[in-house]
Amino acid sequence: MKGMILAAGKGTRIKPISYAIPKPMIPILGRPVMESMIQLFAKHGIDKIVVNTSHLAEIIENYFGDGHHFNVQLSYSYEAKEVNGKFVSQALGSAGGMRKIQDFSGFFDETFVVVCGDAWIDLDLKEAIEQHRQHGGLATIITREVDPSDVSKYGVVVTDKYNQVTSFQEKPAAEEALSNNINTGIYIFEPAIFDFIPKNIEFDIGNDLFPLLVERQANFYAIKMDFQWLDVGKVKDIWEVTSDILNGKVKGYPIPGTQVSPGVWLGINTRIDVSKCKITPPVLISSGCEIQDGATIIGPAVVGANCVVEGKSLVSNTLICEYIHLADDAYIVNKTMFGDYLLGHDGYTQELADCQYVNILQNRNISRPLVAQPSTESSNTARLQPTLSSATLQQVK
Repeated sequence: MKGMILAAGKGTRIKPISYAIPKPMIPILGRPVMESMIQLFAKHGIDKIVVNTSHLAEIIENYFGDGHHFNVQLSYSYEAKEVNGKFVSQALGSAGGMRKIQDFSGFFDETFVVVCGDAWIDLDLKEAIEQHRQHGGLATIITREVDPSDVSKYGVVVTDKYNQVTSFQEKPAAEEALSNNINTGIYIFEPAIFDFIPKNIEFDIGNDLFPLLVERQANFYAIKMDFQWLDVGKVKDIWEVTSDILNGKVKGYPIPGTQVSPGVWLGINTRIDVSKCKITPPVLISSGCEIQDGATIIGPAVVGANCVVEGKSLVSNTLICEYIHLADDAYIVNKTMFGDYLLGHDGYTQELADCQYVNILQNRNISRPLVAQPSTESSNTARLQPTLSSATLQQVK
């Protein structure tokens, strides 16, 4: 069976992270979020997959390759425009990206599934496809029920008693919502859908295609299903999803490493004497790390691969990416260290190059989904400045 993963967006809502990596490559416990979607496809027999790319396309293509590591066939559709003899990334919109693939090769010649590349789900796709076929519709959107108080965060799908879609509401106030079933970014289509998608223009599934289907009274259905859905569409979502997994709120998401004590996981080739450090679970210390005697790590917390945390340092309620060196007296609380940036859970942002007690270690493997950018020196010493407004960083020296 065939599928498509949408991966061409600029990642505007996750800036500044998207300056360095495309949104589908955001790692959750070290694994790009899009990888789990490929594995879900493979599990349900969807083994021919096209990924539309645009922004930082080479990072996605270099990591996943032809898909043989995942027992699938992967192909890529790069979306760009030519400017002065060079191709510049320019996304066509989700439906426009589908149309480009179809015009190129006629790839979509049977029922197919389209998903967003920035979420983790454990949906039974075979069951969803079966229900789609029972309806006999042209298109099906998979919805999920949320608490009525949360509808303002999502796009709401409104249906009639036959589950045919009648309208949409974009992030309505709770008192105005006509439903509490939300769009999860999982779609099932028949090839005839391309009769509704124009050629060579930007065209979006949610904003353009679906309203058109409703207007023309096409056979367009919604199926409400019960499944786990973790969306990393915003910066704050990255930490919330990570902490939920560590706290055991997400069933089925694998935590890498070996659980050496309740709620404490260690990767391989890691140097730490847990009897001489203060480790309060849940904590994941990834492979290749050195945690020196006297360090304090209070969970939920993740220390990424190949990091060094010196003694007298404190890390709490924090996600640290790969190749970061925290010197003595570093005090990192309620933060996400991602690429070149220090991101506060309250929206505070600072470049790591301006931070004291933090070194960005040289990037040793540029093909990994997230690594610090290489510097001209063997390491890039940074200074972490105290910030009175956030009261989360302090300078001890």
